Amino acid sequence: MREESGRSLVEIIGVMAIAGVMTVSALGVYNMMRQNQIRTIASTELKQIAQDTKILMEARGSYEGVSVNYLIKAGALQSDKAPIGGNNWSVEPTFDGTYFSINLTDLSSGECDYFTTTSNNWASAIIVNGYEFDGSDRCFSSGTNQISFIVK
Repeated sequence: MREESGRSLVEIIGVMAIAGVMTVSALGVYNMMRQNQIRTIASTELKQIAQDTKILMEARGSYEGVSVNYLIKAGALQSDKAPIGGNNWSVEPTFDGTYFSINLTDLSSGECDYFTTTSNNWASAIIVNGYEFDGSDRCFSSGTNQISFIVK
């Protein structure tokens, strides 16, 4: 009698199922790491925009006239593309020109949570969806969040 060696179809399907689960898990972790990296880069870019705007406008003694277009023309920004979120973002002075805000729109819930939980020591205040951030959750579950970083 002849003995056969090899694997049954059930064993092969089992190994393939385990490999599939491991692949899906690895992709999930990769996507999470990628999103965190994008948010970290955007946070660094926002800090740099705030610092460059302060340096550029400091000699004038006022932030009047500051905008994304002005920063591009002055060489402080390379393009009008938003660091994160939708492209309808802005840099605006306050009514008296004593400080300015960097306003981001169309942020996802995760992006909103990131910016409200991350230490932004370069911003004097943060306004989330129209309310000054006080530690409570002001982020919407949809991708329509708006955050303003107030810089003095």
